[in-house]
Amino acid sequence: MIFGRVKPLDAILATAEKKSLHRSLGWFQLMLFGIGCVIGTGIFVLTAAGAQKAGPGLMLAFAIAGGVCIIAALCYAEIASMIPVAGSAYTYSYASMGEFLAWTVGWALIMEYAIAAAAVSVGWSGYFSGTFLNELLGIQLPPWLAAGPLALGGAPGGLINLPALIIALLVTGLLVVGTSESAKFNAVLVLIKVTALTAFIALTFTSPAFDAGHFNPFLPAGVFGGFGSGLGAVGAAATIFFAYVGFDAVSTAAEETKNPQRNVPIGLVGSLLFCTVFYILVAAGAIGTIGGQPIMGPNGVPFPAGSEELARQCATYAADQLPLVCSNEALAHVLRQLGWSSIGNLLGIAAFLALPSVILVLIYGQTRIFFVMARDGLLPEKLSRVHPKFKTPHVVTLMTGGAVAIGAAFFPVGKLADISNAGTLYAFMMVAIALLVLRRRDPARKRAFRVPAAWVIAPLTMAGCVFLFLNLPYDAMLFLPGWGLIGIVIYFAYSRSRSHLGRGIVEVVDDVAGDATMVPIDPPPA
Repeated sequence: MIFGRVKPLDAILATAEKKSLHRSLGWFQLMLFGIGCVIGTGIFVLTAAGAQKAGPGLMLAFAIAGGVCIIAALCYAEIASMIPVAGSAYTYSYASMGEFLAWTVGWALIMEYAIAAAAVSVGWSGYFSGTFLNELLGIQLPPWLAAGPLALGGAPGGLINLPALIIALLVTGLLVVGTSESAKFNAVLVLIKVTALTAFIALTFTSPAFDAGHFNPFLPAGVFGGFGSGLGAVGAAATIFFAYVGFDAVSTAAEETKNPQRNVPIGLVGSLLFCTVFYILVAAGAIGTIGGQPIMGPNGVPFPAGSEELARQCATYAADQLPLVCSNEALAHVLRQLGWSSIGNLLGIAAFLALPSVILVLIYGQTRIFFVMARDGLLPEKLSRVHPKFKTPHVVTLMTGGAVAIGAAFFPVGKLADISNAGTLYAFMMVAIALLVLRRRDPARKRAFRVPAAWVIAPLTMAGCVFLFLNLPYDAMLFLPGWGLIGIVIYFAYSRSRSHLGRGIVEVVDDVAGDATMVPIDPPPA
C-alpha cells in the first residue's frame, strides 16, 4: 500500500538517540535561533515588497501572517516536544501519515529553506551594496554585478548578484565548521539586530514627519487583491509569511537540544510572539514617516512585486526620491529620508552584519531535513555522513549552500519569497494534520506540551495555510506541484526501493567511520 509505511515512533526516537547530532542547545539558544530567522527577513528584506502589494495595509498583513503562525506554532510545539528529533514536519509526517506523504513534505521543505535562504541573501546584498559600499566607501558596483537580469525582475543592466552569491557561500562555510560556533555567532547578531530595530522604532515614532495621513488609503489594493494576484493585505501576508519560518527552524534543532521536552516549546512560541510585535511596530514607523503607497499600473492595480515592470518604474526615480517600495534597503532608506543619514547608515550596517544569521538558520534547517531523509535511506546515505572533525553533515551542507548561492545570484527577493512560501504553507498544513492523527493513534504518548482545543486549533491552522496559499501569485502556486512532481518521480524511481523502513529496517546506526548496525523487522511494512 502506498500509504502503508508508517515509521514506529519508538524506532524514530531510538535511532535519534544512537545516531544523533551533539546535544548542545538550550532554550535560550533556541529562542535566539528563532528570533535570528524571524526578525530580519520580513523587516529588513520584505518591507518594500510587502508595501508594494498592500500599501499601509502591510501592518494588517503582518497581523494576518502572525495569527496563522501562532496557531501553527502550537501544533509544532506539541509534536516537537513529543518527537524531539531532527526532521521537523518530515519526521512528524513519517510517524503519523506514512512514508509517501512524509517524502512530499521533506521534498517541499528542501525547496522552502533553500529558496528562503537565497531570498535573504539577495536582501543582504542590497544593504551591502547601498550602505556599506556606496554610502560608507563611495564605491558603486557596476549594474551587471549588483543584480540579476531584468527579465527575471532584477534591474536594468543586471547580470549576476555577486554579493548575494558570496554571502551564501560564506555562511555555508561557517555551518560546516560547527553548530555550537554558529549558535554563538548568531547570538551576537541577534543582539545587534534587535538594538537597531528598537532605535528605528524610537526615531520614527517621535519624528515630526510621522503623519497619520500616510496611512490613507490604508488598503489601496483592498484586503483581497484577487485570486492568484498576490496583491492586497492577504496577498502581502502570503508573501511575508516565509519570514516566520524561524519557529519551524527551531523545531528542526530538536535533536541537538538539551531537555527538548521543555526547551523546544519555549523556543518556538517565545520567539514567534517576540518577533510579531516588532514586525508591526517597525512597519508602522516606516509607513507613518515616508509613506508606503504602491506604484500603480495603468489599470489602477499595483505592479507585481519582483516584476520587470516594477523594476523599470523604480529605475525612473532619483536616489533621494526613491519610494519605499523601490528600496533595496528599506529601513536605512527611511532614516535617510528623515535626515538621519548617519543613523540610517548605522542601521544599514546592522542589517549588513545581522542578516547572515537569517541565512545561517535557513540553511541549517534545510541541511537537517536532508540529513534525516538520507538517514532513512530515502536519499543516498552518504549525504548523512558526519564530518570527523567538525561533527556536522558537511556533504549536504555544501550541496545546499551551492544551490542557495546560485538562486541568490540571479533572482529577486520578491519572487524567491513567494515560491518559498508555497512549500512552507504545505508543510505547516501537514503538521496540523499529523497532530490530529497522533492524538488519535497514540494518545498515551508523553507530551510535555499539549495544544489546548487541538480539534479546533489544528483545523484552523489547515484552513489558514490553504487560505494564504490561494493568495500567492499564480507562478508561486504552480511551482509547488511542479517541484512535487519531480519529487514523486524520484521517490518511485529511487527512494521507495531503498527506504530502510520499506526494507524492514527500523534502525540504522552509523558511526563516524561509516559502520552500520541494522535492526530488521518482520514482516516489513507494505
